[in-house]
Amino acid sequence: MRTRDWVPPWPLDIRATVGLHRRGSGDPSFVYGRDGSVWRAVHTPDGPGTLTFRSDGTIISGRAWGPGAQWLLEQMPDFLGARDDPDALVPRDDVVRELVRRAEGLRIGRTDRVWAALVPAILEQKVVGAEAFRAWRYLVRRYGERAPGPVPDTMRVPPPQSEWARIPNWEWHRSGIEPVRMRTIRGATALDVERHNDRLTLLRGVGRWTEAETRIRAVGDPDVVNVGDYHIPKLVGLTLAGVSVDDDGMLELLEPYAGQRQRIIRMVERHGVRPERRGARMTVRDYREF
Repeated sequence: MRTRDWVPPWPLDIRATVGLHRRGSGDPSFVYGRDGSVWRAVHTPDGPGTLTFRSDGTIISGRAWGPGAQWLLEQMPDFLGARDDPDALVPRDDVVRELVRRAEGLRIGRTDRVWAALVPAILEQKVVGAEAFRAWRYLVRRYGERAPGPVPDTMRVPPPQSEWARIPNWEWHRSGIEPVRMRTIRGATALDVERHNDRLTLLRGVGRWTEAETRIRAVGDPDVVNVGDYHIPKLVGLTLAGVSVDDDGMLELLEPYAGQRQRIIRMVERHGVRPERRGARMTVRDYREF
């Protein structure tokens, strides 16, 4: 086991900052402890590793295990937003000014692991979260290795990039993933995504939405916009203008904040206006029955 203590020089809301990395409440690679700790298992450049950290209100105390332990501890401040600059966002109206006030402690962190963000983003393409999270749980539990350290037996390190190409067709089917997303993930294994995270849309089946969802998490891009998202344009429109808008309307509303558009979106997701629920929700499909 390796350890590290780090004192963030600014207010930090840990769950607001790292929560987007958890893929559903049953994510085998990301767990919230009852004591307020965060547990994360991932393949690093040095191999698999587990990182856990918690705050006493001032100090972030981190512990890590496995070949990737040292890398995870060195990267921990960036994961918690050390390279982020919230002051780069200058509010231009009272609505955004109030969002900034309510979102104090929210940082845009980065994992520096592009593949770990890309696979779940592809799984989440054009489906409800429950469907994608179910597939992620199945594949990680089936093909991930047990996370190093004193972790629950169910905690797993997701497979490294090369291993995803070897998952047989029937296992994708059992996970609930149809051939289109399976082929997109397999095809992506041929690109060095860690070095070319700004070229992800060159991959067949990877569009602007998937690239945005990946870059938000992997490189902490404060400006990328989730064009094509089912919910976000509505939230942005209702919060900033009081009306629901489409992608074009969202981009127009965010244009004055170019360079910080993702930061606005993150704050809107947590503190913005919620639309009234009308009609049935999107259906959770199950390709395992086909």
